[in-house]
Amino acid sequence: MFCCNRDYEINHIKTRKNHTCYGMGLGIIVLDDAYPGFPGDLRNASGFGYPIQYEIAKGVDNYTLVWEEDKSPCREPILRAAKKLESMGCRAIAAECGYFAYFQKDVAGYINVPAFMSSLLQVPFIQQVIGPKNSVGIVCAQKRFLTKTHLTNVGIDLNSNYHIAGAQDEYGCPQFDNLWDHEKRPEIPESYYNESEKDMIRICKEFTEKNPDIKAIMLECTGMQPFARAIQREIDMPVFSWGTLLDYAYSVVVHRDYYGHV
Repeated sequence: MFCCNRDYEINHIKTRKNHTCYGMGLGIIVLDDAYPGFPGDLRNASGFGYPIQYEIAKGVDNYTLVWEEDKSPCREPILRAAKKLESMGCRAIAAECGYFAYFQKDVAGYINVPAFMSSLLQVPFIQQVIGPKNSVGIVCAQKRFLTKTHLTNVGIDLNSNYHIAGAQDEYGCPQFDNLWDHEKRPEIPESYYNESEKDMIRICKEFTEKNPDIKAIMLECTGMQPFARAIQREIDMPVFSWGTLLDYAYSVVVHRDYYGHV
C-alpha cells in the first residue's frame, strides 16, 4: 500500500479529451499470442515503475506480424487497439514487439497521443550521440524478417551506420525459439532465464567483436530487455532497449517535478 499524499497542486479536475480513466500511464498493444515474459519484458507489467494498460491486437500474433509477408490484415486490429487505449486515457501508446515498426506511421497518424511503436525509433538518436564514424549494433529476433520498410518507417536512413544481428536465425538462441518461433516452440511456450542470459551475452560479444565499429547496442526485442544489464557488464558500452524507450516515453508525457536544494 502506498502511503504518500496526493499532489497538492491538483486542486481541480476536468474531463480531458473525453478520456474515461485518469492517472493513466502507457498503453501497450500486445500480440494475440500466449507466451510468458520475464520482468523487463513488456508483457510483464510488474517490471515497470509506472502504470501500464494492455490491449490485445485481436488476430495479430507473432506469425502474422513477423513472419507473414503481407502485413495488411494486421493494420486494422492494431489501429483499433491503439484507439481504445487512447480513449481509456493512456498518455502514450507503445507496442510489445520491435516489428510493430511496420505500423509506426499508421498509428502515429491515427491517434492523438504520441506513438512509440518500436524500440528501433531510438536508432537515429543513438547514431547522433555516438558520432558519425561509429555504428549502432541492432540485435533483433530474426534478421530475415526485419525489412527496409520496418527501418525506414521509424526514421532509419538505410545508408547510415548500423549493423544487424539476428539472435535466433543467425546466432542461435533456443530459449527464444521456445517462446516465439511457431515452428519450434512447444505446445506450452516456456523459457529459462539463465540460459537466455548466456545466449544474449554470447551473441552480443560475438557481434561486437565481429564489428569493432559498433559503439552502442540496440536490443530490438522486448524479450531481450531483461538481459540488458548483464550484456552491458560484458561489452561495456551503451545498451538501448524497449525499457529505455518506455522510460523516456513516460517521462515526456508525465513529466516529473524536481526537488532538491541550492
